[in-house]
Amino acid sequence: MSPERVSLRRLPLRARLTLWYVLVLGVALGFFSLYLFFRLHRAVLEQVDAGLRAAAVQAFSIVDDEGPTVRFVRGEEPEATRHNLGQAGFAVRLLALDGTVLEGFGSYRDVPLARPVTDYQTLEENDAEWRLYTQTVAAHGGATAGYLQVAQSLTLADAASEGLLVQIVAGLPLVLALAAAGGWFLAVRALRPIDRITRTAQAISANDLAQRIQYTGPDDDVGRLARTFDQMLDRLQAAFERERRFTADASHELRTPLTAIKGQMDVALSRPRSTAEYETAMRQLQPQVERLIRLTSDLLFITRLGLSPWRSPSTRVHLSDMLEAIIEQAQPLAEQHGLTLAAAISPGLSTMGDPDQLIRLFMNLLDNAIKYTPPGGQVTVRAAQTPTEARISVADTGPGIPAEHLPHLFERFYRVEADRSRQAGGAGLGLAIASEIVRVHRGTLDVQSRPGVGTTVTVCLPRG
Repeated sequence: MSPERVSLRRLPLRARLTLWYVLVLGVALGFFSLYLFFRLHRAVLEQVDAGLRAAAVQAFSIVDDEGPTVRFVRGEEPEATRHNLGQAGFAVRLLALDGTVLEGFGSYRDVPLARPVTDYQTLEENDAEWRLYTQTVAAHGGATAGYLQVAQSLTLADAASEGLLVQIVAGLPLVLALAAAGGWFLAVRALRPIDRITRTAQAISANDLAQRIQYTGPDDDVGRLARTFDQMLDRLQAAFERERRFTADASHELRTPLTAIKGQMDVALSRPRSTAEYETAMRQLQPQVERLIRLTSDLLFITRLGLSPWRSPSTRVHLSDMLEAIIEQAQPLAEQHGLTLAAAISPGLSTMGDPDQLIRLFMNLLDNAIKYTPPGGQVTVRAAQTPTEARISVADTGPGIPAEHLPHLFERFYRVEADRSRQAGGAGLGLAIASEIVRVHRGTLDVQSRPGVGTTVTVCLPRG
């Protein structure tokens, strides 16, 4: 990379925008000025040519072509024509067939000699340019008797073109200077929201995510950038708050079994005890240890799911067979709670995914439904397919969930009724795990519930 390119990149963005603006404008104005210059020069030349044709018509009217050589007619009226054409700046001359000048009037001696060509010519001599028009003079028999040439100096035409060029060269730097000032003003104005974004980003820290740009300008590229930045900050703030709640909830959930274990150990070690008493104390610690193991396993599992990027599953999972096996496994638990476990599963359902994760997903949903359905109720598992997805729903006839709790059900450690959840042995991670499993399988998870009627959890997975 060239040093000039590196140095340009080190300039502020507004300076680079201004430079590019001036450069593009300068190139455009340069080409437009050249176009104007050549167009003016061509227009002046066409005007000179039209004057030469008109002068040739007048000069031809006083040419005598009846003698052995062509000549101008003498007389008062021809002399007036000669005088008028000379005063108008035209040089007129008659040439023999061999190019010899026979006679002329005006400044015809200053016009350079050239081979007669019946067309327009531009001649130059002694830094003077002439525009020359040649017309044949025919005798009565039709043969060419000579040539009539009409010329006019291009000094005035060149002066007009050069004057325009001087004005362009003198005015272009002034125009570019004004354009640079205007470009700088527009760049500063256009980049003002970006300055606000920069200041806001510098003021943000992990302890203060409340700063916002609050852009109120037009919905252009910069406006969309500012609003996108605010939306990103909203998501970051929500994520930080979730992580803070997660840390606090995890600490609380871990502290409960650890406190119980510590208390029971202190009681067991408070005085010498027999082997049987120590064995009884160990057995009392076992449920708390098992709860601690389940909690840490769930935390590790949900953390790994959240951190791992999604990869397209390569294993075909037969959902119909899996769901029938899960229902059969959950049947004794449902009977233990005095529930009826019903199923309506369409055959041939399949998806691409991880079998272990999907088993855990449906076991969690079925376990929740059984836990929170009172005796005498019913849990129903339905599975069907559409052209694009497999839909599995787990419905119970439990107490239902109030509407204000539904948006938070998939948050970690969230409980609708904390005491009842703890009595049931849950830590508020079941639906959070289910939500993460469905996410990595590119599916959707929906909960519909009416208090006093029941709850239905629906999973939609892409067909495999």
